[in-house]
Amino acid sequence: MSDESSPGSVGASDGRGPHGRGAGEQSPLQARTQFLKNWSWELVVSLNRGACERGKAQHGINRETQEAIAAKWEQKRAETTSLLEIIDFLRGCHRGAPFLFFNGNTFADVGRRLAAALLAELPSVRIRQATSAIAHYIAGVLDRQSMIEIVESLCEASSFKAGDRVKTLRGSTEGVVVRLMKDGRVVWKPRGAGAELIALPEGLLRL
Repeated sequence: MSDESSPGSVGASDGRGPHGRGAGEQSPLQARTQFLKNWSWELVVSLNRGACERGKAQHGINRETQEAIAAKWEQKRAETTSLLEIIDFLRGCHRGAPFLFFNGNTFADVGRRLAAALLAELPSVRIRQATSAIAHYIAGVLDRQSMIEIVESLCEASSFKAGDRVKTLRGSTEGVVVRLMKDGRVVWKPRGAGAELIALPEGLLRL
């Protein structure tokens, strides 16, 4: 779909600062552009209609809130905001419930697409994890601070050295980097395990 706005790449330079980003490099959540410029309210309605069809539910609008939220949406399309501001706005739209059903799915889908466009240069596995966290926050099943921490950690530079403490993307296993292989893969040892594992750098996060 060609409706996403992409303000540029998100990467890490040499000279890393907090969260693994280069000195002076901002969080991807602070990237600013007109995120909703190409997202008309009619497009949002069509996304909700599709969600209702897949969920075998009646598509319709909430006459008490739809008009006000649609007006706010059109106003927001002309504004330059940060990604985090848009994510918060989408969560507010969900809570306002302009549709009869699947409000969370609809606005989470928009947030997922916008974030995927912004984070396009990340490894695909990290894009999936980051956009999932954003979608879960918009849908109301993940708190704001947790979402921010997940997204920012996934956007860290994926370069390690022996002795670094790391964890898997899902956070289920922690360990220590043992050495780096010539092809860039990471040899690491999970905590409490006797065997060493080999992983791609994008599959691990620094603790």
